Amino acid sequence: MIKIEKITPCDNPQFIKPQRVFFTQDGKQKSWEVVKTHDSVAILLYHEEENAFVLVKQFRPAVYLKNHEGYTYELCAGLIDKKSIAQIAAEEILEECGYAVDAKQLVRITSFFTAVGFAGGEQTLFFATVDDTMRKNSGGGIDDEMIEVVNLPLHEARAFMFDETKAKTPGLMFAFMWFFDHYDK
Repeated sequence: MIKIEKITPCDNPQFIKPQRVFFTQDGKQKSWEVVKTHDSVAILLYHEEENAFVLVKQFRPAVYLKNHEGYTYELCAGLIDKKSIAQIAAEEILEECGYAVDAKQLVRITSFFTAVGFAGGEQTLFFATVDDTMRKNSGGGIDDEMIEVVNLPLHEARAFMFDETKAKTPGLMFAFMWFFDHYDK
């Protein structure tokens, strides 16, 4: 059960930096509120034996405050703050989902900017297949992340994308569409 205790201004934030940018556009002075964020990686995982996507379900306070249950369905993901992007992606797969994937086996799909209206973080999207022989632990994240690993059968994925009762990221839906365009023939 979730109970919001209080909401306060964010002093000395760790992962985001709220700022105001002043600029001139076509001779007119303007300002815009922005949030400086870390770049990130996200990985679409496809479990071959189960014919399912491996997703993570995680509590997100911002979603909770918008009158949802507060849990989002997401791709396995992490911040780029160490090592190579592919190594970070492989580490996140093991930490969050419990599968050991060699960084060299990751397929880079593309990169894009997330929430460009106010934040400028770039996310690099990868794809990997997994199977039961690669399972090393149950996943769930590290420290107190409390991540639930969810297998979404492939035959349910298209309907899931448009199910507005399930909070999900645009990156997840984009990755599904990429998969359907490249693998689901």
